[in-house]
Amino acid sequence: MPGKFADEMADMHPRSWLSKYRRTSVGYLAKMLLFYHGIGFGLLLVGSPIIGLVMPDYKEPSIPRSVAGVLVAGPLEETIFFGIPFYFFGNAYSVLATGAVWVAIHLLNTDTLSINSLAFGNLLFVLPSLFFSLRTWVSGKGWFSVVTHSAWNGAFLAAGCSTREFTCTPVDNDISSTLISVALSAGLIA
Repeated sequence: MPGKFADEMADMHPRSWLSKYRRTSVGYLAKMLLFYHGIGFGLLLVGSPIIGLVMPDYKEPSIPRSVAGVLVAGPLEETIFFGIPFYFFGNAYSVLATGAVWVAIHLLNTDTLSINSLAFGNLLFVLPSLFFSLRTWVSGKGWFSVVTHSAWNGAFLAAGCSTREFTCTPVDNDISSTLISVALSAGLIA
């Protein structure tokens, strides 16, 4: 029994976070997704109170979200920040650099660029997801990142809309931005 979870333990070790997964079955990748997202939840739970202490006037942003915009974000973000850099440069370090940009952009998920309204919680949560996506693409399973990213976004959208944490609309206020996002997403996947 000691070797039963050897692959999982090796893949969960931070030294392996820039390498291919040892196994790439859907079930195994789902375990890794839960592992990295679990770390993200932990960072969010620990980091949010610290942010509140450091910045007493801090308020987590709550911007309106559209169903179409959130669902196409998965394919767009995965292909632009992970897939294209990996297939263009062929190494994990280029994906680490573009993935870091992807993480930083999540900080700007706000309507005001004031230090007290940046999306620090969002940044803390997605930071470990950078390594999940990086490793999934490097392992040749980018499609899994695209699907799970969209599903994860959809689940959080449904939760946020049902609890009225933020305003939800079917499409963006400017329908042309929704159409452009959908077309770009479809084009990148095809």
